[in-house]
Amino acid sequence: MTSPALRRLARPLIPALLGLFGATAQADVRLAQVFGDHMVLQRDQPIRVWGWAAPGRTLSVVLAGHKATAKAGADGRWLAQLPALKAGGPHELQVTGDGEARRSDILIGDVWLLGGQSNMEWPLQATDTATQEIASPQNAQLRHLRVPLRASLRPEADIAPAPWVVAETGKVGEFSAVGYHFARQMQTTLGVPVGLVNTAWGGSHLETWVRRDMALADAALAPFVKDLPADNTGFAQALRQRLETRVAAWQPGLPWQGVDASGWSAAGDLDAGWPVLQAPGVWEGQGLADVDGIVWLRRKLELSAAQAAGAAELHLAKVDDCDEVWVNGQKVGGQCGYDQPRRYAVPAGLLRAGANWIAMRVTDTGGGGGIHGDAASLRLDTTAGAVPLAGAWHARVERVTVGNGPTANDAPTLAHNGLVAPLQGLSFRGVLWYQGESNTGRAAAYAGEFQRLITDWRTQFGQPQLPFFFVQLASFLPLQNNRPGHGGWAELRDAQAQALKLPHTGMAVALDVGDANDIHPRNKRTLGQRLAGLALHDLGLRAAPASGPVLAGSEVRGNELWLRFKHTGGGLRPALAGEALRGFVLAGADRKFVAATARIEGNAVVLSSPAVAAPLAARYAWMDNPSESNLVGGDGLPAAPARSDDWALETAGKKYPQ
Repeated sequence: MTSPALRRLARPLIPALLGLFGATAQADVRLAQVFGDHMVLQRDQPIRVWGWAAPGRTLSVVLAGHKATAKAGADGRWLAQLPALKAGGPHELQVTGDGEARRSDILIGDVWLLGGQSNMEWPLQATDTATQEIASPQNAQLRHLRVPLRASLRPEADIAPAPWVVAETGKVGEFSAVGYHFARQMQTTLGVPVGLVNTAWGGSHLETWVRRDMALADAALAPFVKDLPADNTGFAQALRQRLETRVAAWQPGLPWQGVDASGWSAAGDLDAGWPVLQAPGVWEGQGLADVDGIVWLRRKLELSAAQAAGAAELHLAKVDDCDEVWVNGQKVGGQCGYDQPRRYAVPAGLLRAGANWIAMRVTDTGGGGGIHGDAASLRLDTTAGAVPLAGAWHARVERVTVGNGPTANDAPTLAHNGLVAPLQGLSFRGVLWYQGESNTGRAAAYAGEFQRLITDWRTQFGQPQLPFFFVQLASFLPLQNNRPGHGGWAELRDAQAQALKLPHTGMAVALDVGDANDIHPRNKRTLGQRLAGLALHDLGLRAAPASGPVLAGSEVRGNELWLRFKHTGGGLRPALAGEALRGFVLAGADRKFVAATARIEGNAVVLSSPAVAAPLAARYAWMDNPSESNLVGGDGLPAAPARSDDWALETAGKKYPQ
């Protein structure tokens, strides 16, 4: 820009011309958005720096006393490569052409790419150790970049603008909790700066994170990618048409565009012709896939005079995302927050002996929609006892919301295009991944897809040995719904474990830190530290594997089945001394699993059951919620869920988007 002195001396028309000239000069050099003040660059790897300038322009790039030149191509993009640097800093990055761009307080250290869905995205401020962590002293060596969420129809050249943030009071609470705890553990051992590049997107499917070329090569995904519209307008039009067809088929004969829903909260049999939704259970899995907007749910219940007498409390489990609630036509409450329990006071005199009606107007802003959580938390507590409300609710769509562009799960590749593709050129120490909850319905397919994603990401970043460490799904869903030896969550955990066939991978077992009623366990410190243990072992800085006991083989001996384990951390034991081992099941030729008695013999667990005279197969922690399974190694790490058989899985053959 021109100096203040020059502007004061200039004649009236000159300031505008000089301002225009200055803006043009500054615009001549632009760094990619990932290069910001306070960033961390990967040590011991060549450093690539890129951006845009006028086509043909030659630029000078200087960092930590090293200089490189680059020339902008016909599209204006330029790329410079600087030599590998040791950990340290702070440094200044300077790029000059006709204009100049500077970035300050840059550290050289280890950079980790964070990916997955909401459990990786989950902020430190919403965890069980938030108070003490946020109050801890500033850690100037730990930085976090939250890549703004953006789904794109084609690979983006740059991320949306976002700052690198230093771990300090008032800011650190926004960091990925898993990433933060991982980084702190790594710093304790390595003593180098750590940068976290957080791309996680809540509720995202694995398929949205794959590269376009990879999706086109997959017969299950290609049809959903090759015909994607060219722009957001076309996408919104196609999505609206698809959703209109879906809603019309779900509630035949019931219009939903331009309807007057003002009377739908009333007491009375006005919903006899409405379709039914099962609650708890989000509506996306009940015929309204991808539907965001407003859906009404109504429930009629018969109460005795004793139940209707006095005040009551209405429990509606959890609602994704917002609700308004009426009882017999009178509004009793409403709130937003997909993970917040709903409890509303029902004043005395509002309930009646005989028929009563509960009406809910639910607004879903994205992802799952409707009532979810524990069925036992869906009830009306009266002075005469609880009245269960789980089961069938009549429902009707009032409005469908379609955005101006896509979101992550609208098609494969969309999150990759917007968040990962623009980062290619950076070097990373490794990837931390926590995802899979959204893929449990097609768990068997996840095994191959996840391994292909890992291999392809390594190819994209030009690091064929890029470490890739992931969290196995935590325990979730009510214990009473478990089917030992079965379950989509169990099959997804097995699919994740199969990725360990690839070199430089590691899996943090999480069955002991889950929550039956919340898909987001608040204990993220344990998971971050387990991931750090995996990384340190991969770097050769931890002698013993940090995996917990892993099934190594099986053998039938008469009416017993022996399971041999490796990585036992000095020996097998139950989590608490004196406990009986739990979580093991056996099956014979009928393939019906029953609970097994288990005992430890060295590095083996021996199973038997009077109901299985000739055992053929065993499974451990193989259910949706295996939190009661209690085999650990001598180091206290939990054993991974396992099976000795290769029988067909229940989700076999289910492909995207099932």
